[in-house]
Amino acid sequence: MWVISRARLREFWFRHPDAERRLRAWYQIVDTADWSDWGELRQTFPSADSVGLLTVFNIGGNTYRLVARVEFEKRRVYVRRVITHAEYHANDWKHDP
Repeated sequence: MWVISRARLREFWFRHPDAERRLRAWYQIVDTADWSDWGELRQTFPSADSVGLLTVFNIGGNTYRLVARVEFEKRRVYVRRVITHAEYHANDWKHDP
Protein backbone atom coordinates (compact mmCIF):
# COMPACT_ATOMS: atom_id res chain seq x y z
CA MET A 1 0.00 0.00 0.00
CA TRP A 2 1.14 3.53 -0.64
CA VAL A 3 1.00 5.62 2.56
CA ILE A 4 0.15 9.28 2.04
CA SER A 5 1.71 11.01 3.89
CA ARG A 6 4.52 9.89 6.11
CA ALA A 7 5.05 13.53 7.06
CA ARG A 8 1.96 13.41 9.30
CA LEU A 9 3.52 10.54 11.20
CA ARG A 10 6.77 12.47 11.67
CA GLU A 11 4.93 15.60 12.79
CA PHE A 12 3.16 13.60 15.47
CA TRP A 13 6.22 11.78 16.76
CA PHE A 14 8.13 15.07 17.06
CA ARG A 15 5.41 16.17 19.52
CA HIS A 16 5.16 12.69 21.11
CA PRO A 17 8.61 11.06 20.85
CA ASP A 18 7.45 7.85 22.53
CA ALA A 19 5.19 7.24 19.50
CA GLU A 20 8.01 7.19 16.94
CA ARG A 21 8.93 3.51 17.21
CA ARG A 22 5.30 2.42 17.06
CA LEU A 23 4.44 4.67 14.11
CA ARG A 24 7.51 3.51 12.20
CA ALA A 25 6.44 -0.09 12.80
CA TRP A 26 2.89 0.68 11.59
CA TYR A 27 4.29 2.39 8.49
CA GLN A 28 6.57 -0.52 7.66
CA ILE A 29 3.70 -3.01 7.91
CA VAL A 30 1.30 -0.92 5.84
CA ASP A 31 3.93 0.03 3.25
CA THR A 32 4.53 -3.64 2.45
CA ALA A 33 0.87 -4.73 2.71
CA ASP A 34 -1.21 -5.55 -0.34
CA TRP A 35 -4.75 -5.51 0.99
CA SER A 36 -7.61 -5.89 -1.44
CA ASP A 37 -10.42 -5.56 1.11
CA TRP A 38 -11.40 -4.88 4.71
CA GLY A 39 -11.04 -8.55 5.68
CA GLU A 40 -7.38 -8.61 4.67
CA LEU A 41 -6.70 -5.38 6.55
CA ARG A 42 -8.32 -6.88 9.66
CA GLN A 43 -6.10 -9.95 9.39
CA THR A 44 -3.13 -7.61 9.77
CA PHE A 45 -4.75 -5.21 12.27
CA PRO A 46 -7.56 -7.03 14.13
CA SER A 47 -8.27 -4.02 16.35
CA ALA A 48 -8.80 -1.60 13.43
CA ASP A 49 -12.25 -0.02 13.35
CA SER A 50 -14.26 1.23 10.42
CA VAL A 51 -15.95 4.57 11.15
CA GLY A 52 -17.81 5.81 8.10
CA LEU A 53 -15.27 6.19 5.31
CA LEU A 54 -12.37 6.17 7.76
CA THR A 55 -10.31 3.45 9.40
CA VAL A 56 -9.03 3.91 12.94
CA PHE A 57 -5.86 2.05 13.92
CA ASN A 58 -4.86 1.60 17.56
CA ILE A 59 -1.22 2.50 18.01
CA GLY A 60 0.81 1.60 21.07
CA GLY A 61 -1.78 -0.43 22.92
CA ASN A 62 -4.49 2.18 22.36
CA THR A 63 -2.32 5.07 23.57
CA TYR A 64 -2.63 6.73 20.16
CA ARG A 65 -5.03 6.47 17.26
CA LEU A 66 -4.21 6.80 13.60
CA VAL A 67 -7.17 7.86 11.46
CA ALA A 68 -6.85 7.05 7.77
CA ARG A 69 -8.86 6.63 4.63
CA VAL A 70 -8.01 3.32 2.99
CA GLU A 71 -8.71 2.99 -0.72
CA PHE A 72 -8.17 -0.66 -1.50
CA GLU A 73 -8.67 -0.40 -5.26
CA LYS A 74 -6.04 2.35 -5.53
CA ARG A 75 -3.75 0.63 -2.98
CA ARG A 76 -3.49 3.85 -0.97
CA VAL A 77 -3.75 4.75 2.69
CA TYR A 78 -4.34 8.44 3.32
CA VAL A 79 -3.27 9.38 6.85
CA ARG A 80 -5.79 11.96 8.04
CA ARG A 81 -4.70 12.36 11.65
CA VAL A 82 -2.60 10.84 14.37
CA ILE A 83 -4.09 11.70 17.74
CA THR A 84 -3.89 10.84 21.40
CA HIS A 85 -6.50 8.70 23.09
CA ALA A 86 -7.99 11.83 24.71
CA GLU A 87 -8.19 13.65 21.37
CA TYR A 88 -9.91 10.63 19.88
CA HIS A 89 -12.67 10.78 22.47
CA ALA A 90 -13.25 14.49 21.75
CA ASN A 91 -14.69 13.29 18.40
CA ASP A 92 -13.41 16.27 16.36
CA TRP A 93 -11.66 13.86 13.99
CA LYS A 94 -15.03 12.49 12.81
CA HIS A 95 -15.55 15.63 10.74
CA ASP A 96 -12.68 14.78 8.38
CA PRO A 97 -13.90 13.91 4.87
